[in-house]
Amino acid sequence: MRAPAPGGALVYPVEVTATTLQRGDIIQLGGQACRVSDLFQLPQGAKQLVFESGELLAIHARTRLTALRLLRRR
Repeated sequence: MRAPAPGGALVYPVEVTATTLQRGDIIQLGGQACRVSDLFQLPQGAKQLVFESGELLAIHARTRLTALRLLRRR
């Protein structure tokens, strides 16, 4: 299911792992939507996520999350 975002853009849910997560993905944590602004590789395939708010989250290589991703039109 696709949902309109502000400005007419479309977002869609996608299952992500440490390998497939991208900058700009939006993850809901504790009822709060957090946009990924940067990613850092950690040992054994894990990643550390930096959110726009400055908060950090480390995820294991096999962690599965649902994220919202902006549909980019060309």
